Amino acid sequence: MIKIVKAEYLQAYVIRLWFSDRTYGDYDLQPLLDRGSELVAPLRDAAYFRQFFLELGALCWKNGLELSPGNIHRKLRQQGLLQTTHQAA
Repeated sequence: MIKIVKAEYLQAYVIRLWFSDRTYGDYDLQPLLDRGSELVAPLRDAAYFRQFFLELGALCWKNGLELSPGNIHRKLRQQGLLQTTHQAA
């Protein structure tokens, strides 16, 4: 099971995510915000957007929005946006 192990705000609505399989990618949430659902509406505020946190490997906000690490990982892989980290042994 893939988990997000680290998240870092980059710019606008983009967050760099590191996954438990030693991959990482930059996830742009603009398409999610463009849907205009009530749950994602607070994320349009830049200060609120930056208040994300990780809980049990998922990307979350305090309003209850929780994004599945597996779905994010799959989308990044399909878009060719996943990279492998190279860590020294």
